[in-house]
Amino acid sequence: MEKIRLALLAGGISSERSVSLNSGNQVFDALDKDKYDILRYDPKTDLTQLVMDAPKIDAALIILHGPFGEDGTVQGLLDLLDIPYQGAGVLGSAVAMNKLLSKRLYKGADVPTPAFRSFTPNDAVDIPEVIRQLGLPLVVKPACAGSSVGMTIVKKEADMEQAIQEGFSHDDTVIIEAYIKGLELTCGVLGNDDLQALPVIEIIPGQGHEYFDFQAKYVAGETEEICPARIDSETTRRVQDLAVKAHQALFLKGYSRTDMILAGEELFVLETNTIPGMTATSLYPQSAMAAGYSFSQLLDKLIHLAIEEHQHTNQRRNQ
Repeated sequence: MEKIRLALLAGGISSERSVSLNSGNQVFDALDKDKYDILRYDPKTDLTQLVMDAPKIDAALIILHGPFGEDGTVQGLLDLLDIPYQGAGVLGSAVAMNKLLSKRLYKGADVPTPAFRSFTPNDAVDIPEVIRQLGLPLVVKPACAGSSVGMTIVKKEADMEQAIQEGFSHDDTVIIEAYIKGLELTCGVLGNDDLQALPVIEIIPGQGHEYFDFQAKYVAGETEEICPARIDSETTRRVQDLAVKAHQALFLKGYSRTDMILAGEELFVLETNTIPGMTATSLYPQSAMAAGYSFSQLLDKLIHLAIEEHQHTNQRRNQ
């Protein structure tokens, strides 16, 4: 069988560059070299080469996080180059990267999400009024950033202004939302039109972490992750249904991972990731492993879905 010529994109210019490079290295190691001829590209330096090589590339794996990788920009370039790639297209990538737009679409699709307000630098933020509406603690975060970058949990009114400024240092829109205390859960979805909800993972941040922050996500041993989650079958079904519903609400394809909080009997969707972490021990591959996919098999599946969706898209365009 002829090998697939695969472009592996990792690195980029976002604040999550180091995470992307680490993921890219592990993905490269896991890919079956008998199936793929792999060409590696770092969008920080190699976009011109990628464009030049496009005619000989069969598919791409985008292992990028944050702006200029997960937000639809690279996806648009690959569309122009007619290269299939895994996961969401331009629309879904841009929508899911913007937490404010995601929350509005969640609400329209009856996906429960914490109450929130949003602000730009030109807005006067009436902090006492926001606290009156949403209560304390509050979560303050930039609308477009990943891996909890720029996010603060505020417990006192006196700390709000600094948290807002921290959010604005990463984006020109800040979301202030009600803090929901409960069990952190995450659920992956796999597929294009025929969607499979993967086993639910329970996340227990270690001591010193109030939530699943950047260090808790990426420093080994900082977080306990239990798959499948220690929840009953009915709650598991509800979590999986919500993950699929969120995936569809944001116009996603291929795969996604939706983070939630279980507070008592209520579930709240926090955000949906279109390019989840892709090291062998990341949450999505852990969940896929529990569903019967080795890391290598998961990558095969994502590449297959990418090529399949590209073929369907071209068929629609040519009708």
